[in-house]
Amino acid sequence: MQRKDFIRQSSAAAAASLLGTPELSFGAKDEPLLGHNNKRYRLDTKWGELDAARYPVKDCHEMVQDSRGRILLLTNETKNNVIIYDKKGGLISTWGTTYPGAHGLTLFNENGTEVLFICDNNRHQVIKTTIDGRELMVLDYPKETGQYSKAEEYIPTETAIAANGDIYVADGYGKDFIIQYNHKGEYIRHFGGRGEGEENLLNAHGICIDHRDKKGTTLMITSRKQNAFKRFTLAGKWIETIPLPGAWVCRPVIKGDYLYAAVLQSRSAEGKQSGFVTILDKDNKVVSNLAGTVPVYKAGVPEEMYQTEKVFQYPHDVCVDDEDNLYIAQWNSGRVYPYKLQPVG
Repeated sequence: MQRKDFIRQSSAAAAASLLGTPELSFGAKDEPLLGHNNKRYRLDTKWGELDAARYPVKDCHEMVQDSRGRILLLTNETKNNVIIYDKKGGLISTWGTTYPGAHGLTLFNENGTEVLFICDNNRHQVIKTTIDGRELMVLDYPKETGQYSKAEEYIPTETAIAANGDIYVADGYGKDFIIQYNHKGEYIRHFGGRGEGEENLLNAHGICIDHRDKKGTTLMITSRKQNAFKRFTLAGKWIETIPLPGAWVCRPVIKGDYLYAAVLQSRSAEGKQSGFVTILDKDNKVVSNLAGTVPVYKAGVPEEMYQTEKVFQYPHDVCVDDEDNLYIAQWNSGRVYPYKLQPVG
């Protein structure tokens, strides 16, 4: 689904979500407790708030934590595309004024030096930078694939970087191909794209490297319009599809044995709308939905999932820090700053 089409549909969804507010469970501090099983969290909606006149945000798209423990937020506000927080929500610094379509943010340790990869929807490029914003490399639209005649057809949304430095770019708002480059930015192959087979992708919004399988490292890729993640080899061969009925999942984020993902929007027969956060275990089974339905499986597939508690509005990304706190960036949500979720128990 293209973003302009999604906005039209999500406007109706937002109106529907205002019809009644489900009762929340509360902790000792009168803050909502969200989630299920061993993945329950206390919500802090004030964590990332800043002076909006000095440090504005538009859409808060993605977040990562660097080796110094800092939390980096990417927004498409060109007054400060990257906002750097400490874990208490204090402002450390900002940078970036040239990324009007800032969408994807990936951190990679390159021989002891951390670098960032930014996907810009408006520039139709992937930009590699230092941690403080100096540009190191720019990947333009992949004409080498033979699938693109002009830059406007290519709208990258996310990258994943393999241990050898290979770069995988998800063209999630363009033609849904995954384009693989080596560490120098030289084209290797492409795979995915739209179609009817299991190897095809529809709204390939996110991608990450998955080290959890003892059989070998794989790629976890979002197929959002199909309400699923799909697992591929590093050479682009489809392995399996992980169905997530009702969930418009954003990028997968893996920490330890668990996969975390923001669900931008959910749909169900009950008419519940807007998003939640889902958590999958090492077997890719849903174990917790934060502000969403209790995970229930039938015949190996989860029942349709949807928002049950009106906490998030179009959550777009999850960052998991070194203490297992979660940080949630939200899209099209009234310029709200990120929320923090602290684990309980």
